[in-house]
Amino acid sequence: MSALTFEEPLPGLAPHTTYLLEPVEGPEGVFTLRPADAPEIRLFVLDASVYAPTYAPKVAAASQQIGLGPDERARILVVATPGDAGTSVNLAAPVVVNETAGRAVQAVLDGWAVRAPLGG
Repeated sequence: MSALTFEEPLPGLAPHTTYLLEPVEGPEGVFTLRPADAPEIRLFVLDASVYAPTYAPKVAAASQQIGLGPDERARILVVATPGDAGTSVNLAAPVVVNETAGRAVQAVLDGWAVRAPLGG
């Protein structure tokens, strides 16, 4: 389990800024993200390098915001939403993580799908 401190609350989840990122047993790169003080709230996030390997968002500003230099790599997570027609991922608002410092920010990007079909 990793604690992450977000630079600002996630949209719709204020005032929470401290979250617990926990791997889901079984599949690689699947995590739950829960506010530390509200464990009844749960998001599923996926490691983009595993589930969307061609996804290459420009997150330099977000990376800098969480203390990463130009040569340091952020972990990129995408929020997954299961549905009757399959699971979709939000490519327009990735969670950018500095794993060493335990800091994160949700970037908001233009030109990416909010509900991209997983594996599509």
